[in-house]
Amino acid sequence: MPSKYTGLISTATKRYGLPDGLLAAVASAESGFNPNAKNSKSGASGMFQFMPATARGYGIDPYDINQAADAAGKMLSGLIAKYDGDISKALAGYNWGGGNVDKAVKKYGNNWINHAPKETQNYIRKILGN
Repeated sequence: MPSKYTGLISTATKRYGLPDGLLAAVASAESGFNPNAKNSKSGASGMFQFMPATARGYGIDPYDINQAADAAGKMLSGLIAKYDGDISKALAGYNWGGGNVDKAVKKYGNNWINHAPKETQNYIRKILGN
């Protein structure tokens, strides 16, 4: 992680009780720590690649690294709580959307991940390292 982002990522990690390194791994996977990243295909933007509606929902400018890091921490914390501490499901929710994860879990149970898009499967592996 670039040292200039250590403080803000650490602050959000502590504020939302996230596992050490998780928020940094998300920023790395999402944008390679590029606060000006823009995905022309999906419309996601900023270091944490917020979709426009999600950024509006959190009331943030996704290109403002302080706002984005805080919102990403809050979002991940909420997803971890929603999925009873299951980091894989929380990451899938961040990448694929919680509604999609919920539908897959309801339909496939513990085998949900095998029915997630390859992009989401690879995203989880990249962040968790397995």
